[in-house]
Amino acid sequence: MTIVEKILARATGNKSVKPGDVLEPAVDVAMSHENAALVINQFDEVFKGTGIEPKIWDPSKIAIIFDHRVPAESSKTATNQKKIRNFVKKFGITKFHDIRSDRGGICHQILAENGYVKPGDVVVGTDSHTTTHGAFGAFAFGIGATEMASVWSLGTVLNVEVPETIKVVVNGKLRDNVYPKDLILYIIGKLSAQGANFKVIEFHGEAIRNMPMSGRLVLSNMSVEAGATAGIIPGDEETELYLRVEGVHNTITPVLPDEDAKYCQVLEIDANAFEPQIACPHTVDNVKPISEVKDIKVDQIVIGSCTNGRLDDLEIAAEILKGKKVAEDTRMLIFPASWEIYKMAMHQGLLNTFTEAGAIIMNPGCGCCLGIHQGAIGDGEVALSTTNRNFKGRMGNPKGDVYLCSPAVAAMSAVTGFITAPTKGVN
Repeated sequence: MTIVEKILARATGNKSVKPGDVLEPAVDVAMSHENAALVINQFDEVFKGTGIEPKIWDPSKIAIIFDHRVPAESSKTATNQKKIRNFVKKFGITKFHDIRSDRGGICHQILAENGYVKPGDVVVGTDSHTTTHGAFGAFAFGIGATEMASVWSLGTVLNVEVPETIKVVVNGKLRDNVYPKDLILYIIGKLSAQGANFKVIEFHGEAIRNMPMSGRLVLSNMSVEAGATAGIIPGDEETELYLRVEGVHNTITPVLPDEDAKYCQVLEIDANAFEPQIACPHTVDNVKPISEVKDIKVDQIVIGSCTNGRLDDLEIAAEILKGKKVAEDTRMLIFPASWEIYKMAMHQGLLNTFTEAGAIIMNPGCGCCLGIHQGAIGDGEVALSTTNRNFKGRMGNPKGDVYLCSPAVAAMSAVTGFITAPTKGVN
């Protein structure tokens, strides 16, 4: 069996499962952000008129994190956040991360750095980039508000069809100045935006085994951009080390595929065969090597998000920007993925490097990425971003263009004012 088949077999009490089976797996972690307000509405509907007192199946397995609109940009958002706070208190939900500098941040980073996800877990979230947590060897995928209300009340996901699996093997070592972000853009370009629809991507190979957790999170995060239900990386020593550092003391048991596991497709990639990659407007699979993306003036640079807002991302960017200035006609925004990362970057002097260069440091959050809060672009403007989507209107304006890249490309481009390949950096 593949990893996802083994996880679903465990979660349903079956000895084995196969693609096409329809199951109701038990959930280990159920995550929502501010859209928990929608889930609460649906949850109330589940019990309406039944005479049964509403009850959460297991409050300790629900995580709610405010991140998409923080601080609240409108009275409507503030009222919804108040509603969620009251719900959390009423039902004793402990994995709650409010707008606080001592435990807040982007939901996918918060789940990671708090050790909420372990190998073999079934993780669901009302956010499409819940796939991020496949980096821990879990089956993690996005669901809707109605489905989540069902999970809150029952503890299982209804009608999950066992997906087929694509095996991606990345051999060798990435070139200098080529990063996990470049790798996943390259893979998405090969598979296309629909190439992994309703499938799981399983990542293997030397380059994956030698990749730190921060890079693995990038790969799993953006697997959904190839249409994948999930992107899973087998648990190993790196997985256990990361979770131990984050305070996990329980037994950690990686779920590995069988040697004779059946895959619907195998894609082999030479990690040394490509240069930095750029996803051009308006689809993530419109990927080109940076050498083919020339003379494009950039109005706004964004470094951050659940994809590339981690400490090593900021370190890479700061090394390039140290002693330099952001181009005169270019704006640069930095969004650390969590307050923990923000504070580490501050103590290391990275934030000072950014501000000396002319960048603006923003609070951790998702607003700029999806264009609803902070950092929108103007008509005809171009943004170059380390985020995960470049759809029309993604950064708040359908009349603007968004290009995607690695933190190294973003930092170098901030200095020149044009999309530019990095000339130095650290892998």
